[in-house]
Amino acid sequence: MPKRAVLITGATSGIGLSAARQLADAGWTVWVTGRRKQAAEDVAREIGGRALQLDVTDGESIKKAAAAVDALDALVNNAGAQPDFGVPLLEADAAIFQQSYETNVFGVAAVTNAFLPVLRRSPSPRIVNVSSGTASFAWSTGPNPQFDYEAAAASGGRLAVYRSSKAALNMLTVLYAQALADDGFKVNALAPGARRTNLNPSMRGEDPAEAGAGVVALLELPADSATGQLFSFDGTIAPW
Repeated sequence: MPKRAVLITGATSGIGLSAARQLADAGWTVWVTGRRKQAAEDVAREIGGRALQLDVTDGESIKKAAAAVDALDALVNNAGAQPDFGVPLLEADAAIFQQSYETNVFGVAAVTNAFLPVLRRSPSPRIVNVSSGTASFAWSTGPNPQFDYEAAAASGGRLAVYRSSKAALNMLTVLYAQALADDGFKVNALAPGARRTNLNPSMRGEDPAEAGAGVVALLELPADSATGQLFSFDGTIAPW
């Protein structure tokens, strides 16, 4: 597959940064975006990419970023929020839900729709939504390789806000895949596994580079590959 142009939200740290580095090394033109323009410019300079200020919760920021990009083959919706770390579900208020959904759901839809016109001009457009294995209904109700569901249940619904927002993102992934199938899009979600990122205040988990490689793999899927699926970082299809 010829190397192409990709835009990554939240690309100044964690999984987004790892994916940006790997895609640049593979020959892609990488649009590095972040809420802080200077941070995006620093990363873009490091990897030889292009920088844009982009706050996925700010409609005007999204509009300006979309107007600045005239050619794009892939979009990685990586920016995420996890405001309920350590907050049990029964103590979570509406503000925490709003903060999580604004970034993890509403922001993804707004960014995707804003960049669809330029993505449609690509011969093989790709969209990857960085989700979570903890959002899987199957894995949340039975044993799974991603996390201890019994411990999660016993914790009083820890991360329930985050997990429910990612479950909504999974549904968006399916619906975008269906809506864009006739236009040649491949739209998939990634369960990146527990990673050491700014999203996780404890900074426990594995190197985000492995999840970055999972993003690259989904962007480079062949034309006859799956769409509307949740992939684990190891390349296997995970259950919804």
